[in-house]
Amino acid sequence: MPTAYQTDFYAWTQDQARQLREAAAARVNLPLDFENLAEEVESMGRSDARAVNSALTRILEHLLKLEYSPAAGPRDGWEESVNVQRLNLRDVLADSPSLHGRIDLERCWRDGRRLAARGLNQDGIAPGALPVACPYTLDQAFDESWWPANRHGLA
Repeated sequence: MPTAYQTDFYAWTQDQARQLREAAAARVNLPLDFENLAEEVESMGRSDARAVNSALTRILEHLLKLEYSPAAGPRDGWEESVNVQRLNLRDVLADSPSLHGRIDLERCWRDGRRLAARGLNQDGIAPGALPVACPYTLDQAFDESWWPANRHGLA
């Protein structure tokens, strides 16, 4: 029977941190620094949550560049970045399925849009030309075979 540690690492870290704090509150007489142990275990899960949101931010940034940029040269690099981040997301979410609920699409979109706008501005694309709301679904962002059509006819 697989343990929570094996099936959902993030959920396991949060549960273990809670149990450590409960043991500290119950004044279990062990020479352990319960609060700091709980904080460290919890931070391992938060690190994975940050990794998921960071990967999604990078995916959204590069999907925008692929869709809006008239430049042909950097497309291969943006596609490679999206592919790598999609694989990273797949792996982290496979280890911690509960992190799906921790995805902050609005924040990732805002950050990815801001990053893309900087690069696209050099290509003559004004930041105002980019959509305010995320035009991509999570399914599209995660789908290894989905790519937005380029607005300048580039393949």
